[in-house]
Amino acid sequence: MKHYYFNNSVDSNGRHEIHTEDCSYLPSTLNRTYIGYCSDSNDALQRAKASYPLKSFDGCYWCCRDIHRD
Repeated sequence: MKHYYFNNSVDSNGRHEIHTEDCSYLPSTLNRTYIGYCSDSNDALQRAKASYPLKSFDGCYWCCRDIHRD
Protein backbone atom coordinates (compact mmCIF):
# COMPACT_ATOMS: atom_id res chain seq x y z
CA MET A 1 0.00 0.00 0.00
CA LYS A 2 1.07 3.54 -0.73
CA HIS A 3 -0.06 7.12 -0.20
CA TYR A 4 -1.65 8.63 -3.32
CA TYR A 5 -2.13 12.23 -4.40
CA PHE A 6 -3.51 14.08 -7.39
CA ASN A 7 -2.15 17.19 -9.06
CA ASN A 8 -4.33 20.25 -8.41
CA SER A 9 -3.53 21.50 -11.92
CA VAL A 10 -5.08 19.76 -14.90
CA ASP A 11 -3.15 18.27 -17.80
CA SER A 12 -3.75 19.11 -21.48
CA ASN A 13 -6.80 16.81 -21.45
CA GLY A 14 -8.39 18.54 -18.46
CA ARG A 15 -7.57 15.71 -16.03
CA HIS A 16 -5.89 15.70 -12.62
CA GLU A 17 -2.97 13.27 -12.63
CA ILE A 18 -2.74 10.71 -9.81
CA HIS A 19 0.69 9.97 -8.32
CA THR A 20 2.20 7.71 -5.67
CA GLU A 21 4.10 9.14 -2.72
CA ASP A 22 7.46 8.04 -4.20
CA CYS A 23 6.94 9.27 -7.77
CA SER A 24 9.67 11.46 -9.25
CA TYR A 25 6.92 13.60 -10.81
CA LEU A 26 4.88 14.11 -7.63
CA PRO A 27 3.73 17.76 -7.56
CA SER A 28 4.89 20.10 -4.82
CA THR A 29 3.03 20.07 -1.52
CA LEU A 30 1.13 23.22 -2.49
CA ASN A 31 -0.01 21.76 -5.83
CA ARG A 32 -1.40 18.39 -4.76
CA THR A 33 -4.34 16.88 -2.89
CA TYR A 34 -4.09 13.78 -0.73
CA ILE A 35 -6.30 10.88 -1.86
CA GLY A 36 -5.38 8.38 0.83
CA TYR A 37 -3.44 5.26 1.74
CA CYS A 38 -4.58 2.87 -0.98
CA SER A 39 -3.93 -0.73 -1.97
CA ASP A 40 -3.20 0.20 -5.61
CA SER A 41 -3.74 2.90 -8.21
CA ASN A 42 -7.20 1.60 -9.13
CA ASP A 43 -8.26 1.99 -5.50
CA ALA A 44 -6.82 5.53 -5.51
CA LEU A 45 -8.72 6.36 -8.71
CA GLN A 46 -12.02 5.11 -7.27
CA ARG A 47 -11.49 7.08 -4.05
CA ALA A 48 -10.63 10.25 -5.98
CA LYS A 49 -13.73 9.88 -8.17
CA ALA A 50 -15.94 9.28 -5.12
CA SER A 51 -14.53 12.26 -3.20
CA TYR A 52 -14.39 14.65 -6.18
CA PRO A 53 -17.15 13.57 -8.61
CA LEU A 54 -16.90 16.74 -10.70
CA LYS A 55 -13.20 16.23 -11.47
CA SER A 56 -11.66 13.99 -14.12
CA PHE A 57 -8.56 11.90 -13.34
CA ASP A 58 -5.73 10.13 -15.10
CA GLY A 59 -2.83 8.08 -13.78
CA CYS A 60 0.77 9.23 -14.05
CA TYR A 61 2.58 7.45 -16.88
CA TRP A 62 5.55 6.73 -14.59
CA CYS A 63 3.97 5.59 -11.31
CA CYS A 64 0.33 4.69 -12.12
CA ARG A 65 0.64 3.30 -15.63
CA ASP A 66 -2.22 0.82 -15.16
CA ILE A 67 -4.71 3.71 -14.94
CA HIS A 68 -2.89 6.06 -17.34
CA ARG A 69 -5.06 6.96 -20.35
CA ASP A 70 -3.23 9.55 -22.50
